[in-house]
Amino acid sequence: MIGSNIFYATPETVISLIKVLTLGASAFILAFLLANPLIKSLYKYKLWRKEVRKEALGGGNLPVFQKFHSQGEIQIPRFGGILVLATPLILASLFYIFSRSDIWFFQKLNFLSRSQTWLPLFALGTAALVGLADDFLQVLGKGKHDGGGLNLRHRLLLMAFIGLAGGWWFFEKLGWSTIHIPGNGDIYIGSLYIPFFVLVTMATYSGGVIDGLDGLAGGAFAFIFGAFSAIALFLGQVDIAAFSAIIFGTLLAFLWFNIPPAKFYMGETGIMGLTSALTVIAFLTDSVVVLPIIGILLVAESWSVITQLLSKKIRKKKILMAAPLHLHLEAKGWPHYQITMRFWIIGIIAAVIGVSIRLLG
Repeated sequence: MIGSNIFYATPETVISLIKVLTLGASAFILAFLLANPLIKSLYKYKLWRKEVRKEALGGGNLPVFQKFHSQGEIQIPRFGGILVLATPLILASLFYIFSRSDIWFFQKLNFLSRSQTWLPLFALGTAALVGLADDFLQVLGKGKHDGGGLNLRHRLLLMAFIGLAGGWWFFEKLGWSTIHIPGNGDIYIGSLYIPFFVLVTMATYSGGVIDGLDGLAGGAFAFIFGAFSAIALFLGQVDIAAFSAIIFGTLLAFLWFNIPPAKFYMGETGIMGLTSALTVIAFLTDSVVVLPIIGILLVAESWSVITQLLSKKIRKKKILMAAPLHLHLEAKGWPHYQITMRFWIIGIIAAVIGVSIRLLG
């Protein structure tokens, strides 16, 4: 540092940045190459719902959903989340193997580390496999609720169990018992850390209802993981930054095939995997307080569903024309591409604000 305005990056900083960018780009390339054979297989075996959903979460009909999304529901396959599951696992395995060689470049690209990436990778894989099973049940039409698959209560219970396991590991094994509040430092919460972890896991998953328009969920989650990649990099957690960048690159490749007209949907495979990994990353970077800001789109979508259900139950009438929020805007006449693009803009601004608050606090 010379004076107060000029910053010189150290060689280690430059290498870390190159690592993060290289792995993010590698993820995009790999996911892009995997997408075409995946899409062909999904269409070959007709892995989409066989019937359009007819019943809302809180009961009642789905006139707005059926008006705008009935064709896509039974003609476009799910399982796009397989890319989100496969790409990080393949890259983790490849670069770990390559790091055993004498090639310096490959040694630096290994991002597997016990303290930083084992937990988010485990959360991603475990939750995505649960989502994969649910997607198959929906495609087969098997299940006790409308459209097949696990009902919401069972999915929430499964996510609560994943959150409980994660919270217990953080508290008992890693010794985490505080939450960082930007501008105020660390707040001790003791054993409340475990239920708090569960609550954040389930709240983050509830934002998965954003997966309802072509390109909407992919873009929203891409900005969120890009933001956490920046946070982790500035905090010196380079492997977490690299892992988040890999998710970011994978989602960009997913978006290539998911923007209108979508070739496939993310499905529960992607939503459950992404939200579980995101929760773990938010806690590992001690940035859980800014998660609602960075993930403002998930908050808005989830809150719109919750308030709609409460209003129907208590007041016996709707607040919105339809829920989640993007369906309400469709019902009001907004074109789907307008909703997606405006949500993206909001997501980018929110991500920048959240990163700034965390790094300045």
